[in-house]
Amino acid sequence: MVTLAPRTIPVVFEHVGQTAGVQEVEVRSRVSGILLSWNYEEGKVVRKGQSLFTIDPAPFQAARTRAEANLAAAHARRNQARREVERIEPLLEKGMITRKAYDDALATEEVAAAEVQAAQAMLEQARLDLDYTRVAAPLSGVTSRALKSIGSLVEAQQTLLTTISQVDPIHVVFSVSESDHLRLTSQSADGRLHLPKDGRFTVSVRTADGRTYARAGRVDFTDVRINPSTGAGEMRAVLPNPDQSLRPGQFVRVRLEGGSFPDALAVPQRAVLEGPQGKLVLVVNASNVVEPRPVQVGQWSGDDWIITQGLQAGERVMVDGMAKAPPGATVRVTQFVPEGQPATPPPATERGSAGGAQAAQN
Repeated sequence: MVTLAPRTIPVVFEHVGQTAGVQEVEVRSRVSGILLSWNYEEGKVVRKGQSLFTIDPAPFQAARTRAEANLAAAHARRNQARREVERIEPLLEKGMITRKAYDDALATEEVAAAEVQAAQAMLEQARLDLDYTRVAAPLSGVTSRALKSIGSLVEAQQTLLTTISQVDPIHVVFSVSESDHLRLTSQSADGRLHLPKDGRFTVSVRTADGRTYARAGRVDFTDVRINPSTGAGEMRAVLPNPDQSLRPGQFVRVRLEGGSFPDALAVPQRAVLEGPQGKLVLVVNASNVVEPRPVQVGQWSGDDWIITQGLQAGERVMVDGMAKAPPGATVRVTQFVPEGQPATPPPATERGSAGGAQAAQN
């Protein structure tokens, strides 16, 4: 038997989630060509900027050489046009040539200067394309397998070569149903439930083999939208993963901690019975008579049910021996042990049966 007393009860919420890399990128080449080599070991950690693949650079080296030659020719034409202007400018001052001839020479110089700029841009593009034949890792992380064999044709921006996932830290994505969200919001607004500031729950996960992951994390994102196809809102947690024991795509059990029910009443789960009209408990009233009491239960907390309606502080609830003391029976309380306190044996003349209460003898 327990006597109900209000207390602050921590609450734990559990959901099914799936791990995902904090960043996950698809590696594609920026230029088309023949895949010449792999420069990394599949499934291993790579650093940002590390070379992963090489596209045959020969065509791009030729294109760079051609662009350098075009730039040199453009410089020569511009220099010739500039010398022509310098040559005829004194003649214009002496009236030996028309103004139109001078303007034509100036226009030719301007066109030549523009051609130099265009040739410089083409050379820069050729150099970039040559650099892009070295396909580098855009971030540090763990690679997947290479999806193209050496000698394959790679199309720019189209062909997927591999993927990289940043797994330290790692994300865990899970969903909270709309009904649960509304219930928690209502309880929080009424003051019956205290939630961590900004929803920053402490998060732990349990893997498919039942192991609890050793490192805890925190919720770092809560979507304001409800997915119309699932009726749930998405949440995300971030956890440290230095040894990469969590891998992207795993299904895990997510535990959210940090909330509490202030001034809550709770009874052991075994004290709650199923009746025709729902859940009930057996209460010993002031006359020591057992009476059934319909109750509404909320969240589990360890081995206890949190009672949201039907009981008051100070009432006595039977936990064991219900079969010996059915509703309507008068019991004699021989010993009462408040929950969480050690039992002190009563005097031998007052000891009763091992349930803390026994039915009165008729």
